[in-house]
Amino acid sequence: MFKKFESKESIVGSNQMKNSVQRSIRSKLITTYPNIEEYINDILPKKVSLKVVKCHDHIELISTDTEPLFFKKRDGPYYPTLRLLHMYPNMLPRVQVDKGAIKFVLSGAHIMCPGVDQSWCQPS
Repeated sequence: MFKKFESKESIVGSNQMKNSVQRSIRSKLITTYPNIEEYINDILPKKVSLKVVKCHDHIELISTDTEPLFFKKRDGPYYPTLRLLHMYPNMLPRVQVDKGAIKFVLSGAHIMCPGVDQSWCQPS
């Protein structure tokens, strides 16, 4: 179903990021994901050198020496990896669905606006 990621075949090249590029990516991430601001120093420390790994199909990965953190396709926004989301689950806003929709969502169904339960939201 999924193609296995082979580093020798899939990676085109990798470069170390300049500090100015790291600062611009940090600011883009904070504007895209406002909840990430309290975790940004843990995720992207200023003293750690980050790498941009370029893959086939115009995919870029932002990684430390050992772990990929974010990815993007072409000129799209950066998306966090699942491992990063498991480490910082409050990075993205949460959505609650109706009780009747749970079994369908767990089976892989798409979530549409009528299925989202907004009764738990408090108006600001």
